This record gives sequence, C-alpha cells and structure tokens, in this order.
Amino acid sequence: MTQFAHDGVVPDQESGMKKKEQVAQMFNSIAGRYDFMNRFLTAGVDIRWRKKAISQLADRRPQQVLDVATGTGDIAIMTWEMLHPQHITGIDISEGMLELGRKKIEKLQLGDHITLYKGDSEQIPFGDNSFDAITVSFGVRNFENLERGLSEMLRVLKPGGKLVVLEFSKPAQPFKTFCDIYMNIITPAVGRLFANNRKAYQYLTNSVEAFPEGKEFLSILAKTGYAATYFKRLSLGICTIYCGSKA
Repeated sequence: MTQFAHDGVVPDQESGMKKKEQVAQMFNSIAGRYDFMNRFLTAGVDIRWRKKAISQLADRRPQQVLDVATGTGDIAIMTWEMLHPQHITGIDISEGMLELGRKKIEKLQLGDHITLYKGDSEQIPFGDNSFDAITVSFGVRNFENLERGLSEMLRVLKPGGKLVVLEFSKPAQPFKTFCDIYMNIITPAVGRLFANNRKAYQYLTNSVEAFPEGKEFLSILAKTGYAATYFKRLSLGICTIYCGSKA
C-alpha cells in the first residue's frame, strides 16, 4: 500500500501511539464540544456542505448506507432526513463521539433506521457487497492508511454502489492567504479556548495541508479501483466533494 504525506500527520508527534489510536483519543477528548466547534468555526456552512454531499446520492436511491467516521452521526441523520433509505449504519473509532451520536438518534426516535457501531475504516466489520452507498464526512484525512481505507470501502460496496467523500481542501489565491491565517492562527486558538485542546485543531490544519486533493485524490480513487470519479469544489475550494462508484 502506498503511504501518503497525511498518513503520517498525527495530533501529537511526541506520542508513541499509532495515528488511529491518537485520533480516537483526540476525538474522545473533544466529543462534547465537537458539534459546537463545527458550527462555530464554519459559521454553520458545514451543514450546507454535508447536504450537498448527500445530494450526490439522490439519483441512486440507496437502501443500505454506510457512514464511515460517522462521529456524532450528523451525516447519518441528514441522510435519513433527505433520502429515507431502509437503514443507515455508522462506524467510528471514537466511543465518545458515538455515545453522543446515539443520544441524538434516540432523541429523534430514529433507532429503527440508524445504528452506530465502534469500527475501524481500515477493517470494516461487514461482508463484501453489503452497501448501496458509503459516505465519509471529514474523515479520510484521519485514516492511518488512506489506500487501505478506500479499498475496504470498495470491498463492502455493492456493484454499482457509490462512495461520497466530503473533505477540507485548499482554496486558490487570493482566498488561500486568508484561509491560511484562519486555519493556522484562529482555529487552534479557538480550539484551545472552547475545547481546551489546541493540538486537536492544529492537527486539523496540518492534516488538511498534507492531504492529496483535487485530481490527485481522484487518481488515488481510480488506482484503488473506483470508476466514474469526479469532484466538486464548495465555498471557493475550502471544501470538496469526491465521488466514485464500484464498477
């Protein structure tokens, strides 16, 4: 498997733990503030980004959907509200995030439609050809091995099934200069102030900078075995939707 620059970006360079262990620990520590921070740092635009990502599946009418790196279940819940599939399964390596997601689902009385499990994107605990669609929202940067995670998702997709990835990206100049200042100075400072975890939000910046984006990410999808790949940039390139299908 090919190693990419962002595979080696971790929340704490001095820690002896592997990336996925550090990421799980990091999200456990900020779980209680995660949703608030998303809304605050993006001024709520992240909700629109998520809805646009889910809309890429509208013509497929998927019945069995897997949400990888589901976190607190935002995409899973929005997918139910927008597409009403038969069932949505979410997996994440952070039990702290999952606990909050399950409380949301219970409050919305969606327990019959959405189930969240602790699970690793690089060892997905489901059989081949299990899902009509897979979504990943701001999660692929956190994979310890990007290719392995993409291969696992391809394995559990049904033939003709579709993967939708939503991920941060780097906008073009002159907007990039403003975003660099925001991501490198403001975001870590806000993370320290509200989530008491500057490293978590500095990791966000570092992993975005190192992540292969645009056509480079499409080539990785194609190399992994995905067909009909394309991407759509959102909000001047701050965020990008990537899609690919299983032939």
